[in-house]
Amino acid sequence: MRLAYAIIRIVPLAALAAMCAAVALALASFADARADEHDTAIEIASAEVASEFPEGMRFSVSARGASDIAEIAVRIRVGEQTRGVYEYFEFDAAPTVDAELFWRTNSRGRYIPPGTIITYTFEITDADGERRDTEAAEFIYYDARFDWEEVEEGPIAVAYHGPVQRRAEIVLEAIIDTLDLMGPLLGADTTVPIRVTMYNNVKEMLEALPPGSTTIRRELITEGQAFTDIGTLLVLGGGRGASGTASHEVTHILTHRAGDGVARSVPAWLDEGLAEFGNVSPSFSYDIALEFALGTDRLLPITSMPILPGDPEDVIIFYGQASSLIEYMIRGYGPGAMRALMAALKADTPVDEAIQEIYGVSRIELENLWRDALGAPAYVAPDRDSAKPTPIARAAIQLYSLTPQAGSEAVGSLATPTPQPTATAEPTALPTPPPTEPPGSDSPPPAVTKSEGGEDADSDAEPPAASGCGAPAEGGSARLTDLAAPLAPLTLLALAGIRLRRRGR
Repeated sequence: MRLAYAIIRIVPLAALAAMCAAVALALASFADARADEHDTAIEIASAEVASEFPEGMRFSVSARGASDIAEIAVRIRVGEQTRGVYEYFEFDAAPTVDAELFWRTNSRGRYIPPGTIITYTFEITDADGERRDTEAAEFIYYDARFDWEEVEEGPIAVAYHGPVQRRAEIVLEAIIDTLDLMGPLLGADTTVPIRVTMYNNVKEMLEALPPGSTTIRRELITEGQAFTDIGTLLVLGGGRGASGTASHEVTHILTHRAGDGVARSVPAWLDEGLAEFGNVSPSFSYDIALEFALGTDRLLPITSMPILPGDPEDVIIFYGQASSLIEYMIRGYGPGAMRALMAALKADTPVDEAIQEIYGVSRIELENLWRDALGAPAYVAPDRDSAKPTPIARAAIQLYSLTPQAGSEAVGSLATPTPQPTATAEPTALPTPPPTEPPGSDSPPPAVTKSEGGEDADSDAEPPAASGCGAPAEGGSARLTDLAAPLAPLTLLALAGIRLRRRGR
């Protein structure tokens, strides 16, 4: 028994000795760390960012160190973008500094939509080369003109101002319904946050949009704009179509997540068709435009068009066709085929190859199957190999001569000739133009609603910093309404042979 007792006592003493050694080592390391911190540590008294939208955002830092603070930088990541920007503060080196940096967003190339999540970190370096990095923080880039409140559910947050909470809730419900419908269909990630900023009237909305063409802003009303690679959406909440607009535009964000690859984007006809198919509150204008195009033989070669047409009337027809074609693909081949198509495009598979592999037909054959279902004539692609350019005769080159002679071209005198008076011609009366014909069966319906691939500007303007709806490389997706919209239904209903219908979802 004594032997057993002795063993029991020896084991605790050995363990205690090991513990004491570990504690002593830890205390020594801690003391060394405290000494180093006392000599070289950089302390950050404050690090803040404030919105001054639409001009930009202001970063401010107060820091001090044992030696001069030599360099302060901020790393900024916008929304869902994977790449960030890096900017340096300007200040005079000193042991204690208060520095500010104003990051401008009021140009088309640097535009950031209001409501976007900004992730940022500060990096502070002293004269001895010691550096202190702050933890990543998030900041909502609100429109500084208003005081914002939010309603949210799951990954969706809708910011609003004023006594319009119920409107914001309606927009939120439409977006949630769209996520439930289109997320599984596309195979898109619906857990990543999407920020929505809702404006109450056109004037508020105009000042929040990317800098663009004054002509377009004067003639069209932007109902909504999605910035697909950022995950931000702007919506005009004052109209009855706000829920439909929000639903349409948020589908563009889901399509971007599910189908846009590194080198290739979802083609416009597929992107816009999916956006309207996913619209939980669609209008009937696109269906009417499709019926009109069928009745007047104006169907577009939709799957062969790389971008949206430039004519507003053709844009409406384009959307009507795209929506109908996507409905045909989903109902005829099943949701699984569409999900597989998105996955193939996400992997940068060419669209023709992906359609052939998944649907078993070529892109043109798929369009013609849809046309046949509508009773429309098939589209025959032009034979590009047989088409040859018309030759242009080249002007004969002759010798130059100071004096006129055969086989040469005389070089004229450098002196300016004196003008000779000419008789004044009698004015000729211009022919009277024929009277303008009223809209009839040979004229397409006026534009009612236009979703225009994120290009809320003239074509030669630089695209915004976010993308979508088939327009800018980085830009966003815009839903626009023609100011003549109130007259459109009356004109459309007057067209012979037009049949109103609503597509069932």
